[in-house]
Amino acid sequence: MQTQDPAAAYDRAVELATRGRRQILGITGAPAAGKSTYAEQLAAKLTADGHQVALVPMDGYHLAQSVLEDLGLADVKGAPHTFDGYGFVALLKRLKESPDEQIWAPRFDRSIEDSIAASIGVAPSVTLVLTEGNYLLLDESPWTAVRALLDQCWYVEVPEGLRHARLEARHRAFGRSAEEAHERTYGSDERNAQLIAATAPAADAIIHP
Repeated sequence: MQTQDPAAAYDRAVELATRGRRQILGITGAPAAGKSTYAEQLAAKLTADGHQVALVPMDGYHLAQSVLEDLGLADVKGAPHTFDGYGFVALLKRLKESPDEQIWAPRFDRSIEDSIAASIGVAPSVTLVLTEGNYLLLDESPWTAVRALLDQCWYVEVPEGLRHARLEARHRAFGRSAEEAHERTYGSDERNAQLIAATAPAADAIIHP
């Protein structure tokens, strides 16, 4: 597994986007590692350079907040079993196997802490789909099926101190108290982070954005 600098990563993404058939590039990493920001910036640069790209995050498959509350899972939101993993796999299969279809994917809206159905369009002209999320390399069902559908998967990594600070700040920004933010960052979020970190060796490259 190699460490890939941003310039080399961009060149690799261009190569994927110009292969002539649709490719799917996964971006994974622990919570607050910066994978969403990196994926958004990569998609924007590729688009600006004339490539047909779509960004379809895994977070659209969060179970609804009301469902998590009914199941008693709200406190561990973000753990693997709080997503519709089978739905995400089905979307990736459709993106891969039916490139001539207009496909609509869900989007997670942090301002309401819920997903909005059919809000990301993937046109037949799209040659590269970027998808980002925590569990793209997780070796347990149903997530195991994800890796086989990705042409490349990169693991985003930053120093742990920075990641924790970002995570606490994120929780505070969405209304949690300092104590709640700290507890969530070093509690359920940290358990998820350790699970995700164990998947890094399965990545094609490590990215330090």
